[in-house]
Amino acid sequence: MEVNDTLVQQLADLSRLEFSAEEKKEFTGDLQRMISFVDKLNELDTTNVQPLLHLTEDYNVFREDVVTGSISREEGLKNAPDATEEYFKVPKIIKK
Repeated sequence: MEVNDTLVQQLADLSRLEFSAEEKKEFTGDLQRMISFVDKLNELDTTNVQPLLHLTEDYNVFREDVVTGSISREEGLKNAPDATEEYFKVPKIIKK
């Protein structure tokens, strides 16, 4: 895969980042090295290698689910910058 200015700009747009010309050049080199490393890994023969679900034999140990007390709605909302009697009010961030 070829890393070029178009790809770097597309990634910057998707991640909502802005790069200077020097940063783009550095980022292009870094990204090309990462892709080359992954391509090198693709050269390995993995036909008899079983896929790993976990890296170790450890597994999650869950605690017992115990119901405990919590704060009331009034206590939860009392320090809110803007709220109704029941909900937090937040500014709209999705534009149509």
